[in-house]
Amino acid sequence: MADGERTAFGDLLRPIADPPVRPDLISLSASATAAASAAVDPPHGSRAEADRLGASLKELADADARIVFVGDPGLTDPRLALPGNAVRTAKYSFLTFIPRNLFEQFRRLAYVYFLAIAVLNQLPQLAVFGRGASVLPLAFVLLVTAVKDAYEDWRRHRSDRVENGRAAAVLDPAGSGQFRSRRWKDLRVGEVIKVLADESIPCDMVLLATSDPTGVAYVQTINLDGESNLKTRYAKQETMSRLPNITAGSITTLIRCETPNRNIYGFHANLEVDGKRVSLGASNIILRGCELKNTAWAIGVAVYTGTETKVMLNSSGATSKRSRLETHMNRETLLLSAILITLCSAVSICNGIWLAIHRDELELSQYFRKRDYSGGDEKYYNYYGIAMQVFFIFLMAVIVFQIMIPISLYISMELVRLGQAYFMIRDKNLYDESSNSRFQCRALNINEDLGQIRYVFSDKTGTLTENKMVFQCASIRGIDYSEGKDPSPNGSDVYYVVVGDQFWRPKMLVKTDPKLVRLLRSEGETQEGKHARDFFLALAACNTIVPLIVGTPDPKQKLIDYQGESPDEQALVYAAAAYGYVLIERTSGHIVIDVLGDRQRFNVLGLHEFDSDRKRMSVIIGCPDRTVRLFVKGADSSMFGVLEKSVDLDIIRATETNLHAYSSVGLRTLVVGMRELSRNDFEEWHSDYENASTALYGRGNLLRAVASRVENNLQILGASGIEDKLQQGVPEAIESLRQAGIRVWVLTGDKQETAISIGYSCKLLTSEMTHIVINSNSEASCRKSLEDAIAISSKFVAISSRAQNTIIATGSARVPLALIIDGTSLVHILETELEEKLFKIATVCDVVLCCRVAPLQKAGVVALIKKRTEDMTLAIGDGANDVSMIQMADVGIGISGQEGRQAVMASDFSMGQFRFLVPLLLVHGHWNYQRIAYMILYNFYRNAVFVFIMFWYVLYTAYTLTTAITEWSSVLYSVLYTALPTVVVGILDKDLSRRTLLKYPKLYGTGQREERYNLKLFILTMMDAIWQSLVVFFIPYLAYRDTTVDGSSLGDLWTLAVVTLVNIHLAMDVFRWNWITHLSIWGSIAVAVMCVILIDSIWSLPGYWAIYHIMKTGLFWLCLLGIFAAGMIPRFTMKALTEYFMPNDIQISRELEKFGNFNDFTGTEISMSTFSETQPGFIR
Repeated sequence: MADGERTAFGDLLRPIADPPVRPDLISLSASATAAASAAVDPPHGSRAEADRLGASLKELADADARIVFVGDPGLTDPRLALPGNAVRTAKYSFLTFIPRNLFEQFRRLAYVYFLAIAVLNQLPQLAVFGRGASVLPLAFVLLVTAVKDAYEDWRRHRSDRVENGRAAAVLDPAGSGQFRSRRWKDLRVGEVIKVLADESIPCDMVLLATSDPTGVAYVQTINLDGESNLKTRYAKQETMSRLPNITAGSITTLIRCETPNRNIYGFHANLEVDGKRVSLGASNIILRGCELKNTAWAIGVAVYTGTETKVMLNSSGATSKRSRLETHMNRETLLLSAILITLCSAVSICNGIWLAIHRDELELSQYFRKRDYSGGDEKYYNYYGIAMQVFFIFLMAVIVFQIMIPISLYISMELVRLGQAYFMIRDKNLYDESSNSRFQCRALNINEDLGQIRYVFSDKTGTLTENKMVFQCASIRGIDYSEGKDPSPNGSDVYYVVVGDQFWRPKMLVKTDPKLVRLLRSEGETQEGKHARDFFLALAACNTIVPLIVGTPDPKQKLIDYQGESPDEQALVYAAAAYGYVLIERTSGHIVIDVLGDRQRFNVLGLHEFDSDRKRMSVIIGCPDRTVRLFVKGADSSMFGVLEKSVDLDIIRATETNLHAYSSVGLRTLVVGMRELSRNDFEEWHSDYENASTALYGRGNLLRAVASRVENNLQILGASGIEDKLQQGVPEAIESLRQAGIRVWVLTGDKQETAISIGYSCKLLTSEMTHIVINSNSEASCRKSLEDAIAISSKFVAISSRAQNTIIATGSARVPLALIIDGTSLVHILETELEEKLFKIATVCDVVLCCRVAPLQKAGVVALIKKRTEDMTLAIGDGANDVSMIQMADVGIGISGQEGRQAVMASDFSMGQFRFLVPLLLVHGHWNYQRIAYMILYNFYRNAVFVFIMFWYVLYTAYTLTTAITEWSSVLYSVLYTALPTVVVGILDKDLSRRTLLKYPKLYGTGQREERYNLKLFILTMMDAIWQSLVVFFIPYLAYRDTTVDGSSLGDLWTLAVVTLVNIHLAMDVFRWNWITHLSIWGSIAVAVMCVILIDSIWSLPGYWAIYHIMKTGLFWLCLLGIFAAGMIPRFTMKALTEYFMPNDIQISRELEKFGNFNDFTGTEISMSTFSETQPGFIR
């Protein structure tokens, strides 16, 4: 560029705009509105999704925008139509608590059933129990839940009062220029608010001015999105310079912004000040819930308040999930309902037959007197004809036998899950010391699903790896610099920046290549040296990193802490600093870089941030030599298409070779390019950029188009290699999961070579595996690749089958397969007829590795398995791009990592490391499944025994549904006599120890095969219940039928017998005893005895003193002993024979625990594959 030309457009070499909003996230936000109105969501990861995103960004009329007059809330909202700033997270008020809480509780159909039973019992013709006693069980359950909900809502009300009562400094509308204190809940849209350092932002505000002369403000968004890194926000220079006039009201300033939406990363608006129109984006707004940091004060205008703020719009909870066991329980509940209807029908039909046979005797029957002669007038008394009598008997039978469907089961399951969650949270083996994070249980209703997982879908970066990026090597103009050495312990070779009498150095040290250091410092004027300097200048300038200066114990030494949203950017900036290009200041319009001791200022003329479409970012810099340069960095797949290949073809090929070498050892790679802009190029870009950035809607697409036009004909500068180390214990964890029969699929956005390398490092891929690779760019080629893959896999399966028929060995005959597929292929496969072919080949393979996949494609891959199989799926990830995958899976787990807490907030469970998945699934998942499964079957059994006892009694009372067992014993049976032991055993019982479950991962298959809860076990349980009911009823009946003992005494005997028998049944199945288990089981029996004695001691109740009459006879105790022996012998015999002759894996392992020696157990050692081993062949 000629000097004259440089001077001619020198006036343009100034900052023209703040960093724009992230267009990729804007498009997602804008599409959310369209998605909400759509009847059917588009396919995950399909082209239809991309079309929808583009269509959603069309221009909208100004009538759809919000007009905010700065400093004038009355003009902004004259009709007070906009919400105030008060927030309410509480669900209930004093008046609405009872009706709304009851409505929410009765959404459970079982509660409606028990309410109907209680209502029927209130009718005189159907009254079987006392009216109070029939309502008590349901009332107790409703009351317990209501108290819990009321306490939780009271805490929300208290939090709301504190939040709404906080003070904010608001500009006096009278024009005095003074800020006066006002409560948060009284703030209105349009008011100007001042926030001081370390204060929370009261509402969503557009920045007008800050204490920094350049308009920069730093905010921490940890309360909003969980990210702890500081974010930069900017006030426009147009409002900074006119702040006194704006606050005084001497000039009209208005903001035209989009309507409220949930996208916390996007904001579209225009600012009109003094006749000038300026664009506003996400970098100009600070949101409620953030905190102002490292900034003395900031002044802004409220644009969204109260329920319209983005934090409140995002406060809705995640979709509730139901566990697999609870879903299967509905099947058994229907079967129990069928049994209940059968019993009621049998009683009512038999009663009708009895009435027909004895119709002539009813005139004198004490219970069925057809007429009442006591009052002089003849009238029907307690008899309504055979037809109505049969109908009434049926309804009465439903009331008597109602506990066939156990109401206590629901509240017991909630209590057990709460206890299980407590022990999972307190488990030290799930505590991550590095991040000081404990396991979190965010969904209490799917604990048992952790014991039935068959597929694990995992992100790579930050989930399998640490997401702590470390710069390792660089390729500059085709020359590889990978001989880096760690800094010396004394810091003699660490680069320092001298500022006055202080020394500033980067907080994180990076190893450097001595050859490259010499090139930069001694040979900088050579052509090779200039290229190296441009490369590191690009690394230091092309980012959104904010340098923060932090102190050290030495007052003369300071550390430069680079804060940013991307760990990759942080690693690159630290690398540039290590080689002498130190970023030391960033404002809204310029950056300051110490270039090998020479401090230089570069004007930031424009910034196009990274988006998922372009897969690159760029910055336009005004350099001190008056040139304008465009620096671009991005993925190689997107960068090689915009490079100038006619000049640098050899260099590009050499760079590709180096990139392949970096990827092969698991490094993350980026390509860096540069272009010097001429005056015409710059002016054309400047005009397009201004038009795009001032558009209120459709800005994302327009900015992407502007970036794509300027990012071309680039000169390649080089490439970088960044290491993302594996987390501790990942290879061992994956091997344990594989042994447990769990298939691990990795879904990553990294390039294929990097993903394969990490796959070997984490032992997901092994040298014995045969790889099937699908990289296709069209639907036809995808079809051909899938058909070939199916043919190949079928051939290998056939070979494996023949080998297993002839080789009796260790399973080495099977040929393991790994499918590797990229995101481009998935675009043509997902939600098309090719999905079925992909499913067929993927389920045959042992490992599936998906590379270069978008977030929605991750969810699509999960849906591929979830919709076609009954297998349980689990998704685990750490970033916002994993949220859709986590929500799609049956169980979602978030990793508390370096990419914020979006994944954690969307998950069902969260933890600090991937390796914790092993104890979570193999230990807690196994325990939770076997406990809940047993508890459900036991509750069905326990109540069925009681119902059948009453049924046998009805057969001997002319089917009149009179009961010998008192109504209070019937009510207390499932609420007090037998409820506590099931809860205690459901929380504390352990069939196997942690050591055994970790040493033998195949024991996890118990849950996968549903061995502890299935239809066969349910039928056997019901048969056992019928047998025990026969024993409990007929032994006392036969013993006392020729005696003078009345029905009430027999009823007490039956009550004590059944309570003791079902508790002994439970005790027989307990695996590990402790004092709490002993107290709950034997204590429940003691409580039942005391309650029966107490009830029979009340003279006003039926059966007064009955228990005392029967307990004093020796036959009473002999009957109890006979009941226990006869009732438990079949179960004990079957249990003994099964465990001796047909033991399952659990029983064998228990014998090993009892008689084996686990004292020397220290865990299994998993041998690691090395890159020096012979690599398997690839099938393409």
